[in-house]
Amino acid sequence: MVLLAGSLTTPAIGLIFWTTLIFGIFFFLLSKFAWKPILSAVKARDEMIKGSLESAERAREEMLKLQSDNEAILRKAREEREDILKEAREIRDKLVSEAKGKATEEAEKIIEKARTGIESEKLKAIAEIREQVAVLSVEIASKLLGEQLKQTGEQEKLIDGYLKEIDFKKN
Repeated sequence: MVLLAGSLTTPAIGLIFWTTLIFGIFFFLLSKFAWKPILSAVKARDEMIKGSLESAERAREEMLKLQSDNEAILRKAREEREDILKEAREIRDKLVSEAKGKATEEAEKIIEKARTGIESEKLKAIAEIREQVAVLSVEIASKLLGEQLKQTGEQEKLIDGYLKEIDFKKN
């Protein structure tokens, strides 16, 4: 065991020569055949990573732009909503005022119609009263004539007095 341990810590010249020769050949073969493909693969991967980073940056910028566009669209939609609500309030107020105006007009028409009806009924009642007064006058006159047939002069005085008391022209 001691022999084996000593040979590993101090290598022989032949071992160093062959190790260096094999490493040189291996390095030459790697540089001749594998180094260029490995470097091109590393370069392609580097370019792919750079492209991905640029595309991520563009996507982030586009996302920010879309976000600002969305905010502008939302702001515009809110303004349109406010305009629509304002217009609806104006239309409502206009309709209410029109309805009030029509209701007032209708009420005035109904009141005027009622006044006209009352006036015509009043005129009818006055005409009726005049007619009744005339009938009563005739009845009074006939009763008076019946009682005082003998005295023609007094009868005429009484009729004239009653006719003067009743004024047909008063309303």
